[in-house]
Amino acid sequence: MRIASTVGLAALMLAGCTAGPDYHVPEKAMVKAPAANGAFVAGQDKAFDPSPLPDHWWRLYADPRLDAYVQEALAANTNLRAADANLRRASEVVRQVEAGRTVQTRIDGGAFAARVGGYTLTVPLDLPYTAELGAEISYPLDLAGGIKRGIEAARDDAEAVQAARDQVRVTVAAAVTRSYAGVCTANVTLAATQRVLDIQNRTLSSMTRLFKGGRGTSFDVTRARAAADKSAAAIPEILAQRQASLFELAALMGRAPADYPRELESCAAPPTLRQPIPVGDGAALLRRRPDIRASERRLAAATAGIGVETAKLYPQVTLSGSAGFANSIANFATGASFGAFAGPLISWAFPNRKLLHAQIAAAGDVADASLAQFDGTVIEALRQTETALSAYAREIDRDEALEKARDDAAHSTDQANRLFRYGRTDVLSVLTVEAQLAEAEATLASSRAALVDRQINVFLALGGGWEK
Repeated sequence: MRIASTVGLAALMLAGCTAGPDYHVPEKAMVKAPAANGAFVAGQDKAFDPSPLPDHWWRLYADPRLDAYVQEALAANTNLRAADANLRRASEVVRQVEAGRTVQTRIDGGAFAARVGGYTLTVPLDLPYTAELGAEISYPLDLAGGIKRGIEAARDDAEAVQAARDQVRVTVAAAVTRSYAGVCTANVTLAATQRVLDIQNRTLSSMTRLFKGGRGTSFDVTRARAAADKSAAAIPEILAQRQASLFELAALMGRAPADYPRELESCAAPPTLRQPIPVGDGAALLRRRPDIRASERRLAAATAGIGVETAKLYPQVTLSGSAGFANSIANFATGASFGAFAGPLISWAFPNRKLLHAQIAAAGDVADASLAQFDGTVIEALRQTETALSAYAREIDRDEALEKARDDAAHSTDQANRLFRYGRTDVLSVLTVEAQLAEAEATLASSRAALVDRQINVFLALGGGWEK
């Protein structure tokens, strides 16, 4: 009686309490650092706008076909379908844990025959059979709040899974835009290479006529043909890259590779931004990026886990009752067959306190590791964003310089061909400037492709596109 009274008093003292720490983002967390919440260092360039990033950033390109491809991918992408299924499963886990604090019921019944005092054998039919039927009901009081903390942890985990699903949406939107742009930039590169090849073929034709007319040499013809062959050899690789981008786009949209969007094969120019990229600031980035939200929710779940373990230090009280019948079949419905029980059931792992304290300490270590991972996620997100912004701004500068170099090379080629026709320069000069033009065209086309690619890196780093 004294032990029962002590346990009952402890249970009453626990009523209304919740074991373990209440969760809040730690003040020392990187996400609260002023330097993490201010303007981006690389965002001061004229290529950027401090206004907030729109939810559906790909619409900044004002390209209806791109918008349609992204929407199809967000509806049919296989990775997103799997992520949605994982989110549904996490929601069901929450429901399971929440059911732990509701009234639990169970009904048992059975019929059997037995020989008392000996082994259970196959009993002849003339022996009496015994039957039992009972019902149990129980309700956990959760005085220490262990179930409550478990529900908190399950909900936090589900929210982390939801953020992970959002990250998949971000990745899919960026990958679709990148593949779309890859097809278009391949066509731009193909057109540039073809222009150079046309110039080189005209030069080769001129060299051949001069050789046949006795004004040139076979060496001149060979050098001109070698330059044209080199440009022609680049075309199959460009076509292969374009086809790979088309196949990738089909896969992202949940299609078979053979069902790639053939209307895109003729895309003449990549999607183009008509305005500086709106990037917002660090505070908006930290709120928006799904990987940061997922990491913060895992920290919250780990903190709730401390409460789950701490609650085991205290008595667990369950209100329970049962009633039923048990007797031979002939006497089953008589009053003597009925029995019932009602009262509190108390369990307490008091002798194992060293084990419980070790488990609590381990849960605290998990929370510390989750905080470190949360800080690391924030730092990495900021690094990725600053790097993407800087790379894009510098690629714009490089593209402008390469465009000027291409224009100069084209002008030099035109001048060299005119001089050659009037006999005022030699074939070597013509081939040299044509080679310079070919290199300038190829480098500029590569820069244009890199420019769009770096734009998408910026959008990916900013973490937008998951919003529905």
